[in-house]
Amino acid sequence: MKKIIVSISVIALLISASIVSAYAFELKADVSEDLESIVIKDMDPFDGYILYTPWYGMETYLINNTGEVVHKWSSLTPPPALPVYLLENGSLLRAGHKFSIRYALGRGATGRVEMFNWVGQKIWNFEYANNKYHLHHDIEPLPNGNILMIAWEYKTRDEAIAAGRNPENINIFGMWPDHIIEVEPIFPEGGNIVWEWHAWDHLIQDFDPTKDNYGVVADHPELIDINLGKQAIDWLHTNSIYYNKRFDQIVLSSALMNEIWIIDHSINTTEAAGPGGDLLYRWGNPQNYHRGDETDQKLFWQHDARWIENGYPGEGHITLYNNYCYRRNYSSVLEIVPPVDENGNYILEPDSAYGPEEPIWVYTGDPLDSFFSIKMSGAQRLPNGNTLICSADQARFFEVTPEKETIWEYFNPFPLLIDYKGVFKIQYYPPDYPGIEELLINIENVTAESGVIVSECSQNIHQQSLLSGSLSNN
Repeated sequence: MKKIIVSISVIALLISASIVSAYAFELKADVSEDLESIVIKDMDPFDGYILYTPWYGMETYLINNTGEVVHKWSSLTPPPALPVYLLENGSLLRAGHKFSIRYALGRGATGRVEMFNWVGQKIWNFEYANNKYHLHHDIEPLPNGNILMIAWEYKTRDEAIAAGRNPENINIFGMWPDHIIEVEPIFPEGGNIVWEWHAWDHLIQDFDPTKDNYGVVADHPELIDINLGKQAIDWLHTNSIYYNKRFDQIVLSSALMNEIWIIDHSINTTEAAGPGGDLLYRWGNPQNYHRGDETDQKLFWQHDARWIENGYPGEGHITLYNNYCYRRNYSSVLEIVPPVDENGNYILEPDSAYGPEEPIWVYTGDPLDSFFSIKMSGAQRLPNGNTLICSADQARFFEVTPEKETIWEYFNPFPLLIDYKGVFKIQYYPPDYPGIEELLINIENVTAESGVIVSECSQNIHQQSLLSGSLSNN
């Protein structure tokens, strides 16, 4: 099979301590002859752009399908932390680091969420980090302009015992279960928390019969057994969040539970604290609700659970990256068909586990150990029916067909001076995504004043994007 290998220019960034702004942007820089990343193509790859930030990097990159850096946001302090998103108005939304006592106790800690305009000026900052709660891992922009965020909340040893936790399995630092907040931004600083969901409100246990939440775990698959797991401080390790507009639901990935959960977002905060906020659906490890054993477990430290967009092949299905952390030496990407009706109700047969019994599509490497990332990573269905995969530890982005043929591959070369170049996950945007069009329009408008050189490629891409229609969102 014929392959085209394209060398990609690498941007070299010089940082000066005298720079006043925490962010800057540029579209074109001198070519570095020392490093190159490779794009391999043997067929027509995806049409569009990929947004990402390296785990240890100071920059966020927007690349096209030739690997060219179309736009870059450069950070001095604080550095980016894990997820980045391009909003429909072309602004960059990202998580950032905010140090607190909680920050030192867990993996994936963030603490703040920030928004930047085209020229890299910070236009919004929100902090949620202290000794009682702390943002971590993923965020999710909503159609109404608000933002969903994952956070830990501190529970003392006494609180955990009162909720029926076995005292022998309580860490000396207590427990830090997860909750979700929806934040309405207040520019330029702060926000209103307009909605909340707390895992702690939806517990069951069969350890202590004196507690109110004592019951038969298998009879309540909608509840979370508080005695799952051992002495982990970060009890659930929820590492991704994704919103379904059609059903007004949220899917969460709990890596330590080896499960994905779906919850209702259409109810208010008060309702979310009661039965209305119980789990609507869960999949991946039915041992957690006593309707299966270890042979039924499908997920192992998974990341990036998301619905396939409306209008894309497989719409309404869920894709995720199954890491197999500490269990096997290979990873996989799964596509499952949740048992849901047209109204968003999930079907569960009596005394059975939630379906499906098996994924409808599975990608693995050939050989198996050629595709493996212990941490982070993700997958996203493309409009052409292919799947875009980020294998974090390999710093590898690649596109595979439904027949599992790799037709495009990119190895992240950034940051230049650090060996590990892993990426939490990547975000694909089609050429007609409003944020892409707005970004390229504003780039053109500011180039004369800022002195930035717009590449010929960027101008051509902009012309092509203007010919496209609007994006259909899930």
